[in-house]
Amino acid sequence: MDRVAPNFLNRLGARTIARLDRILVHVAAVYSVLLVMVTRRYWSRPVRNVLVRQILFTACEATLFIGLVASLVGVSIVVQAKVWLGAFGMLNKLGIVMVAVIMREIGPLLTNLVVLARSGTAIATELGSMKVNGEVHLLNALGLDPFIYLVATRMLGMAISVFCLSIVFILVSFASGYIVGLLLGGVSADPGVFVRSVFAAVGMEDVFNLLVKTFIVGLATGSICCREGLSAQRSITEVPQATTRAVVRSTATMFLISAVTSFLMYA
Repeated sequence: MDRVAPNFLNRLGARTIARLDRILVHVAAVYSVLLVMVTRRYWSRPVRNVLVRQILFTACEATLFIGLVASLVGVSIVVQAKVWLGAFGMLNKLGIVMVAVIMREIGPLLTNLVVLARSGTAIATELGSMKVNGEVHLLNALGLDPFIYLVATRMLGMAISVFCLSIVFILVSFASGYIVGLLLGGVSADPGVFVRSVFAAVGMEDVFNLLVKTFIVGLATGSICCREGLSAQRSITEVPQATTRAVVRSTATMFLISAVTSFLMYA
C-alpha cells in the first residue's frame, strides 16, 4: 500500500512531463515556421513548389465542397433564426446572428475539420511512409533540410488554406443565408441593408478571433500531423496508428484553441 501513492505520482508526473514536452515541441515548430515564412533564403524553388502543391491540394481542390457545406449551413442558420428571431420581432438582427454563429465559431471550426479530414490525414500518412522507407534520410543526403522541405511547407500550406477556405465559407454562407432569408421574407430586399448590418456587427476582436482560429490553428494541426507522421519508425503498420493519433490530437487541439480564444475575446 505504501508503494501505490509513489508509483501513481511517478506515472502522473511522467505523463505530465511528456505532454508538456509534446506541447513545447509544437509551439517551437509554429514559431520556427513563422520565422521561416519571413526569411527569403529558405524559399528555394523546390521548397516553393512543395508549398504551391500543398495549397493546391488542400485549398483549391476543397473549394467546391466547402462552398456546398457553407451554403447548407447558411440556409440552416437563417431558417432557425427566422423562427426564433421572428417570435421576438428581431429579424433585423439576422446579420448580427450570422456573424456571431458563422464567422466566430462554425465557419472556422467546420473548415478546420474538412481540411484535417482531407489533408491532415494525407500528410500524416505520406510522411509516415516516407519515414519508414528511409526517404527522410535521403533528403538529408541530397542537401535538403527535412524540416523546411517536409514540415514547414505543409504546416504553412495548411494554415494558408484554412484561412482562405474559411473566408470562402463565410462569404458563401452569408450569401446563401441572405437569399433564403429573402425568399422567406425575413430580410430586406435591399442587399445593402443586410451587408451594412453584417459589417456593423464585425469588430476588431472578430478579425483577431478569425486569424487565430484559422491561421494559428492550421499551423498547430499541421505540426501535429507532421510530427505524428514522422513518429513512425520501423514498420509500415505504424503509419495508420500515427494517422489516427494525428486526427485525435489535432481535433482536441482545435477545439481547445477555439474555446480559449472565444473565452478571451468575448467573455
